[in-house]
Amino acid sequence: MLKSFHHSHLIEAGCDEAGRGCFAGPVFAAAVILPRDFFHPLLNDSKQVPADIRKELRSFIEIYALDFAVEQVSNVEIDEINILKASFKAMHGAIKKLKKAPEFLLIDGHMFYKYRKIPHQCIIKGDGIYASIAAASILAKTYRDDYMQQLHDEYPQYGWYTNKGYGTPEHRRGIESFGLCPYHRKSFNINSTQLEFFENE
Repeated sequence: MLKSFHHSHLIEAGCDEAGRGCFAGPVFAAAVILPRDFFHPLLNDSKQVPADIRKELRSFIEIYALDFAVEQVSNVEIDEINILKASFKAMHGAIKKLKKAPEFLLIDGHMFYKYRKIPHQCIIKGDGIYASIAAASILAKTYRDDYMQQLHDEYPQYGWYTNKGYGTPEHRRGIESFGLCPYHRKSFNINSTQLEFFENE
């Protein structure tokens, strides 16, 4: 069972990102503040949840969360500042959008750039430990998936409707046949000799 909170007396926001390892598209991040009694039996790390259940969870989270926000950083900016900084910037943007001020941040992963003066705790695989991080992972993943499905209409040759920009065989074949498009991350130096090292997240 996921833990409800890290500190019993502080307003906590769970934060997570989606799309960090993709060849194309933005990186998305979400910040979520949940009530103490929040519970859904299927809530988990978004990578462990089927797509149809993620959609159900997204609606549940948006209804019952005390506050939530989602932010994105484009592939162009990813190329300018690098994916790590872009991931943190997306998280900072999501936190900034929250209407309720968090007193503590739970961050999925092993590092984070401090946001203002709010204390934080990094938790490796935190989206499988804390409910608020799991909720953030669901929102970041579903919002990004929806965005990539829209981009698929513009560039259907890469199969983004299903692979969402990750380095699947379908996506790799599209790149080999058609080259890169404006939504690809040029700083990843994607080419046919390197594609085998990227895997779907």
